[in-house]
Amino acid sequence: MDQYSILGRIGEGAHGIVFKAKHIETGETVALKKVALRKLEDGIPNQALREIKALQEIEDNQYVVKLTDVFPHGTGFVLVFEYMLSDLSEVIRNSQRPLTESQVKGYMMMLLKGVAFCHENSIMHRDLKPANLLISSTGHLKIADFGLARLFSNEGERLYSHQVATRAVGCIFGELLNNSPLFPGENDIEQLCCVLRVLGTPNQKVWPEITELPDYNKITFKENPPIPLEEIVPDTSPQAVDLLKKFLVYPSKQRISARQALLHPYFFTDPLPAHHSELPIPQRGGKHSRQRLQPPFEFSVDRPLSESLVDPSLIQRHAWGSS
Repeated sequence: MDQYSILGRIGEGAHGIVFKAKHIETGETVALKKVALRKLEDGIPNQALREIKALQEIEDNQYVVKLTDVFPHGTGFVLVFEYMLSDLSEVIRNSQRPLTESQVKGYMMMLLKGVAFCHENSIMHRDLKPANLLISSTGHLKIADFGLARLFSNEGERLYSHQVATRAVGCIFGELLNNSPLFPGENDIEQLCCVLRVLGTPNQKVWPEITELPDYNKITFKENPPIPLEEIVPDTSPQAVDLLKKFLVYPSKQRISARQALLHPYFFTDPLPAHHSELPIPQRGGKHSRQRLQPPFEFSVDRPLSESLVDPSLIQRHAWGSS
């Protein structure tokens, strides 16, 4: 730890505290995740090992947070990550105005590219949510917190597949569209009730494999018809609703994959996805996300000089403090 200067505390997770720090020699700002071992004989927590293994298994990718170093410290160890300014939950919660459709598309494209990259490297994140999608000062979104990640094989017979993860992507998509969680709930049962209320109570007709689930029939719920998603995400384009349906369908084998979703017409119709430079600048600690100012018009070298000059009277009071 001697090579780092602690600048502040970012947050705390199940297995460690995250600090903002600066490397003394290089001046690089990083995030340090300090993991303490309660008992030395217990060894390194499985979640921490999974995170390290998952991030070491994959190559550098612009949509996955980078693990730059791991070293022992005291009775524990420290993970060194690239520093990210905030996360998607902060952007959603603190934006002064709802995200535009173009901005939602921009975030979704980066998320899907990151998820597709993980799946192509046989990594299942298993804890995708806005708080685990970090945002840089330039607007880039990167997937983080691989503590629950698993390596999977396409040859396995288990029902767990990459389509399972895209269900979580659909929940994030719905939250971006509505500016609030699609299935709010304080615990698993409450969330399950919300899912059944919106998507309807599943049966073998709509989900033939439901009887193969480990906990099938342990809890019974009353029959609910599905609510049209057009009512759940009002003022949303037909293409967005269609993509959301493909994410949230009950049978995982019918669910759209991340790579397929990137080719959906939603991303190719106006308005097109926003560039990362057009996304809100995130702020931690409850401060509002600042919307980037857009120029009133674009300058062009082909325009006559007289049309490109700024009228001094328009900026005089700002430049000289006149009222």
